[in-house]
Formats: sequence, structure tokens, C-alpha cells
Amino acid sequence: MTEPDYTEDGVPTFDFVRDKIESRFTTGEAATELAGDPGDVAEQLREREAAGRDRLEEIRRSMRPSE
Repeated sequence: MTEPDYTEDGVPTFDFVRDKIESRFTTGEAATELAGDPGDVAEQLREREAAGRDRLEEIRRSMRPSE
């Protein structure tokens, strides 16, 4: 009995090979995207924390009684 992705001679079909290559390429792209540049994430975190501190200070100033 022949596998569906192989010819009678046991040679993989073009569709099988193409699908396998596309799958590996997509997996590689996704891994690269997920890995990302750790510096970018660290910088984003610092910016978010700074914005949060600024906003908190702004809220505190607005809650102080006017003199």
C-alpha cells in the first residue's frame, strides 16, 4: 500500500514537499517573531512604567487641595 503523499515508487509528491517546506518556513518565521529582540520588550516596559508613574503623579496633583 502506498502512502498518500508518495508515488508508487516511494517518491514524495510535489505537493507533499511544497507543504513541508512551507510549514518549516512558517514555523521559522513564527519562532523568529516570538523570540523578537529582547531589547525592544525591555524598552517598551520601561516606557510603560514611566508613563504609569507620570500618570499617577498627575492624578495625585489633581487630588491635592488648591491653595
